[in-house]
Amino acid sequence: MLSENKQLKRQLLISGILALLIFLAGLNSSFVEEVYSRLLYKYLSVLQRSISGIFPFSLGDLLYLLFIAFMLYRVYKYLRKLKSERFKRPVLWAAPLGLLNFALILYIAFKLLWGLNYSRPSIAQQLKIGNEKYSPEQLTSLANFLIKQLNSIQLARLQQHNPALQHYSAKELEQLAASAYQEMQAKNPFFSYHQPALKKVLNTWAITKIGLEGYYNPLSGEANVNMMIPSHNLPFVACHEIAHQLGVGREDEANLVGYLVAANSSDLNFKYSAVYSVLRNVLFEVRIKSPEQYEQISARINEETILDFKRDREFWMKYNSDMYAYMDVALDSFLKLNNQQKGINSYQDIVIWVYNLHKQEL
Repeated sequence: MLSENKQLKRQLLISGILALLIFLAGLNSSFVEEVYSRLLYKYLSVLQRSISGIFPFSLGDLLYLLFIAFMLYRVYKYLRKLKSERFKRPVLWAAPLGLLNFALILYIAFKLLWGLNYSRPSIAQQLKIGNEKYSPEQLTSLANFLIKQLNSIQLARLQQHNPALQHYSAKELEQLAASAYQEMQAKNPFFSYHQPALKKVLNTWAITKIGLEGYYNPLSGEANVNMMIPSHNLPFVACHEIAHQLGVGREDEANLVGYLVAANSSDLNFKYSAVYSVLRNVLFEVRIKSPEQYEQISARINEETILDFKRDREFWMKYNSDMYAYMDVALDSFLKLNNQQKGINSYQDIVIWVYNLHKQEL
């Protein structure tokens, strides 16, 4: 046991040095962009998706389950050894040393597989999108502009089919989202997307109870989408999660990329999903900053879209639970640890960028 503890200490020293070097590298955004995001991660992520794309199910979800099983097994083994050796000091030290070393290895793996993307320079700046703040009057103008767009798209959708009957399989969603990215790639190489890997989450019930529409899996490089959510949200969620696959770490910027891709797609359902999703954020801001305008503005939304808002409310009221509040707190802490000091409020930065995208049209 003494020699085992010495080995653990050596491993801990190596892991600690590597973790420190990665942390220091993350402080230099230019280095991260040029060396990690545009070189190492670019090829690593394609390799990940090439492997995970072979499997018809979410490989990352399976890896998470195996990881949990492995952790439970290690705890069981440690408790058995602790009992058999009667709480000898070397045995007592083995667990915290091993746990600390394992935590450092997880940190290193997360940062190298994807996490360093949080330290990239602003994606909005790279796409030359301004950051000018809006006035309450400009906010209401933006809301009216988006509603006009949404009503027009909805009318075109209604002329094609009943939007309430639109359903997707995970494979169809992957193909359509990849096509939307290809359309944007023709305008800007930033949107280049190879080896698509978009999967349905394995346990949709649990994910829905937590309150997630989708998530990116750094272990497998997969974009995971909760296929239980109302179908009108799926295109935007898919484009958002694919943005994470392209190395967009921050949630607000993934919303921006998802909006740009879906809104500029030739697919009307993708256009609708993008404008609908962003309009929700804009209306949320209007309700806070110009509550006297909210009812008047929302009254301009077409009846089918009002039904979609109703479907969203009914869906989350049915499936969500008190755990959602706890997950909000956990997500907020996670985002702040990864250089997003606004936490979950960073999701609302999309309103500023969409305003700057459209301010000449308002």
